Amino acid sequence: MGMMDVFNIKGDKVSEVELPANIFDVPVKKHVLHEVVVMQLANRRSGTASTKGRSDVRGGGRKPYRQKGSGRARAGTIRSPVMRGGGTVFGPLPRSFARKVSKKIRKQALRMALTTKCRDDALLILARFDLEEIKTKRFVEVMKRLKTDNALIVTDAANETLERSSCNVPNVKVMRMDGLNVYDVLKFKHLVLLEPAIKQIEERLLP
Repeated sequence: MGMMDVFNIKGDKVSEVELPANIFDVPVKKHVLHEVVVMQLANRRSGTASTKGRSDVRGGGRKPYRQKGSGRARAGTIRSPVMRGGGTVFGPLPRSFARKVSKKIRKQALRMALTTKCRDDALLILARFDLEEIKTKRFVEVMKRLKTDNALIVTDAANETLERSSCNVPNVKVMRMDGLNVYDVLKFKHLVLLEPAIKQIEERLLP
């Protein structure tokens, strides 16, 4: 992989960094990316929807009305699904939507997602992203200067000033390197990496 320019928050080039080719320049297989993204979204589903069947509904200890003579269909319990307030037929019950994908495939997919951003010229590397105070207006000014209005910003460590300054800005997400994942990398148009985070990505993704 060639050298990449490193910028400051003013948009000025300050240095260069070499990105490892076995992370930022690998063959991209769409079916692998799809498998991991589907797994992530499925694992986020709560699966807590629940209804009561006829055996769960309160009541039904006696026959609602006599068997004959009323002109109505015979009924043995008020818990029947045809009765108002009765049980639900084939309603949803709590379940798990979780899927499993091997650690090897997840790492491979993350390399592919990072490669995609490199090839699309949607990767920006910053030396630092330090703000003097927690201020959304200041953060927006920096993003406009960098010409990135839809971006995932990956930091190497906790940065409360940056995280709180960006929390109300739409289409922008600040994430620590520990949480880096395929879905968020692909979801946002640009990927902004702080230079110290690159070393951590290498340690995490190299075999």
